[in-house]
Amino acid sequence: MGIIGGRLGYSILRSIAPRETVVNDNEIENADLKDTKLNQFFGKSFFDETTGKTVIDFGCGNGKQAVEIALNGAKKVIGIDIEEQRLEQAEKLAGKFHVAERCKFVAQTNEKADIIISKDAFEHFHDPVAVLHQMRNLLKAGGYIFAAFGPTWYHPFGGHLFSVFPWAHFLFTEEALIEWRSDFKSDGATRFCEVEGGLSQLTIRRFETVVNEAGFRFLLFETVPIKGLRFLRNSLLREFGSSIVRCKLVPKT
Repeated sequence: MGIIGGRLGYSILRSIAPRETVVNDNEIENADLKDTKLNQFFGKSFFDETTGKTVIDFGCGNGKQAVEIALNGAKKVIGIDIEEQRLEQAEKLAGKFHVAERCKFVAQTNEKADIIISKDAFEHFHDPVAVLHQMRNLLKAGGYIFAAFGPTWYHPFGGHLFSVFPWAHFLFTEEALIEWRSDFKSDGATRFCEVEGGLSQLTIRRFETVVNEAGFRFLLFETVPIKGLRFLRNSLLREFGSSIVRCKLVPKT
């Protein structure tokens, strides 16, 4: 996929976006938890459902969501992430908000949960079917998954950092985009799926297939349109006009 590649593609990208926009993840000292949007993504009753429960935040990042869930009455919150730096940040944040005794941050766990949440992560998982199998093994009987993610691949900015303008990840070849990225990231990635955090090119249709293949069914499934473009919510255009996907999953019986 992609039309413009080679030195031409790289040169254009360099002129449009000389380097990556810097995002500061090390914001623990000033964290206020006001931007987690858990109610917005998972519904107004979300904290009622997590109260008194053991919750796993799968792909917890710097721990903001996990800490907020603990502050709102969860019995225990386990944050899982593959990046050690993020886990360290999460532990500091839990200490700052005095919920360290109810929060645990690890790279993996065998402890089961009543509820698993995954926010802004599925589009990064290299093997989402395997991830859902892993989640299923971590659910207690009667447990369920809340998942919300986006933008998906066909969204104007579905290429994440590669979308230097709308649909740039379609206009330029993967090779040109990776070469441009290598100017400011030296991790040796040669594919979208190899970049930090991963980028799986997940579409909405593919996600529906993944859920079925992994042995889950939807209790709730909703695509949220890009603000002001509700007409794109229909089944034909939703891949291009959906801002996020949100759903509630339970294992098939």
